[in-house]
Amino acid sequence: MQIETVSHRQDDAVDDATPSEETWACRILGRFDAHESEQFRSYFEEAVSQGTKTFIVDLSEVDFVDSTALAELVRAMKQLRQEAGNLILRRPSNAVRIILELTKLDQAFTIEAAA
Repeated sequence: MQIETVSHRQDDAVDDATPSEETWACRILGRFDAHESEQFRSYFEEAVSQGTKTFIVDLSEVDFVDSTALAELVRAMKQLRQEAGNLILRRPSNAVRIILELTKLDQAFTIEAAA
């Protein structure tokens, strides 16, 4: 798995990847599973420590997600909501979208489709 910081606005170019004060966006590439959940948590905690209230996770390039990764996303969403923030899942790949629907987590998360 690789995590890239990207623009928080869907219509911006990737090279304008500077997070704003309260909004941070990243793109996850490849597998997102138990082996990578700690890397995601560290990345997320860094963003929150800088005052992020809205954290956007682009899942368009994720080809596999497991229950540990889903639990990490739920944990992050709950933490932000306790602080009057939100975690947004952007453009989940078909593989991720199916898992979100099967687990009914698509009803818990804010999900942005393609622009």
